[in-house]
Amino acid sequence: MSTTVYTGGPIYPHADGRAVEALAVRGGRVLHAGTLEDARAVAGRGAGVHDLGGHTLLPGLTDAHVHVWKVGQLRTTLLDLREANSLDDLARQVQQRHAELPPGAWLWGRGWNETRLGGTPDRALLDALAPGRPVLLTRTCAHIHAVSTAALDRAAILPDTPAPPGGEIDYERGRLTETAYGLVFGAMPAPTQAQYEEWILAGLTYLKSLGFTAVTDPAVDAPLYAAYRALDAAGKLPIRVNLLYIRRPDGGTETLPLPEKHFSPRLRCDSVKFFGDGGLSGATAAVSVPYRNMEPPSRGVLRFETEDLYGLAREAHVAGFRIGAHAIGDLALDQLLGVYARLEREYPGGPCHRIEHFGLPSAAHLRLARELRVIAVPQPVFLHELRANYDRFVPEELAGQVFPLRAFFDAGLDVAFSSDGPVVRELRPLAGVRAAVTEPYVPGMGVTLAQALGAYTRGGAVAHGDEHERGALAPGFLADLTLLGGDPFHTDPQDLPEIPVRGAFPAPSQAPAESEPV
Repeated sequence: MSTTVYTGGPIYPHADGRAVEALAVRGGRVLHAGTLEDARAVAGRGAGVHDLGGHTLLPGLTDAHVHVWKVGQLRTTLLDLREANSLDDLARQVQQRHAELPPGAWLWGRGWNETRLGGTPDRALLDALAPGRPVLLTRTCAHIHAVSTAALDRAAILPDTPAPPGGEIDYERGRLTETAYGLVFGAMPAPTQAQYEEWILAGLTYLKSLGFTAVTDPAVDAPLYAAYRALDAAGKLPIRVNLLYIRRPDGGTETLPLPEKHFSPRLRCDSVKFFGDGGLSGATAAVSVPYRNMEPPSRGVLRFETEDLYGLAREAHVAGFRIGAHAIGDLALDQLLGVYARLEREYPGGPCHRIEHFGLPSAAHLRLARELRVIAVPQPVFLHELRANYDRFVPEELAGQVFPLRAFFDAGLDVAFSSDGPVVRELRPLAGVRAAVTEPYVPGMGVTLAQALGAYTRGGAVAHGDEHERGALAPGFLADLTLLGGDPFHTDPQDLPEIPVRGAFPAPSQAPAESEPV
């Protein structure tokens, strides 16, 4: 079994600013991190030496919440509207795609943001741009959708059609919110497994190019799960993937059964997903006071009745599944943390659960989360890309609670950073690090560089459930490596995203469970 000693550049075994001289690796597992002399001694005679050429080696980076197949879909077949900067720009792109499609085919796009556009696409506009064509344009947050008349007709949505629980239908404007999206999605041709596989591979290949060796795909249903398992069986997954399996798809009250658990070197599924509320940038997260600049006044959407959510969470918890639940607004956090606390009282000692986004926590929320061993999975890049939306909508009473990242660490939580791509355009991890360090929405809530990088390394491993062998370059751990063309600990924080990625290298799938003796 080959042994390699890496040296010739800064090596950060714990992404904390303390560099070592060399790293010894055998069979995909770390043997030693320390001096070159000691690494060579541990590696033994005949070990190869890899000169880093001055580049920086980190534990493999993890995006703990990124919609892989949707990232891939935007890079292949979906109309990408994330760069549209006016309604005229959006209109031009929609008209162009309409002209390219065969008659009757769906025009599907994603990424519009009314703050960038200066307005919101509506049914009348889509009907004019693509006459007679079913059009679905999803907002960047994926919680609000603009649809054409033909799309409403295909979904059999009439002016008096009731919205499903946790959703809203505005027929006149052609606007669907939260779970109502499922009514239209269910009327579209179902993607084939081959299409899902294409999108997954496109997404993972791109994410690997950004330096990630592992990701969580946070909303997977049965067809998508089947595509992942087929790719895993064929040995085609380029990086590690952790799946959150959705229990309650949008569009109705159907509950999917718990999935079969799956563990392999590249694919893990032992978690389920619930959506507690909407998004903050689109003013659909469930909040205790009305949003600003909303007509009619709104406090967002709470998607579950508490007893319904508890029943589904209890089933998963008792069966040993971890839960990753989307909760952003303070009301959604009240509800979800109450459910988690009840599970701990009635069924103590179960798995640690996650809160995806954790957007508007109070100090009480954070204290309770720490008591319950909750893993926080926020998205620091939101602070850069969606700040104008927060300025426009967040109630003054809650403005001091917008993604207070430092408070997560101060409370003693395990924190895993992520992008939630393709909700945002920027998926580079060092852009997330820069936002976390330099762009807090709440003054004083910026974090240190070591905390931010730790949330992309050890934090990501904790969120995946494999912190016992990933997230650091420690003896016996998997040698998942991210190679950078510069040293983040000796770079101005504003320039961090410009550091080039030289490679992302998950350890070989056949890496043994324990390092072999020298």
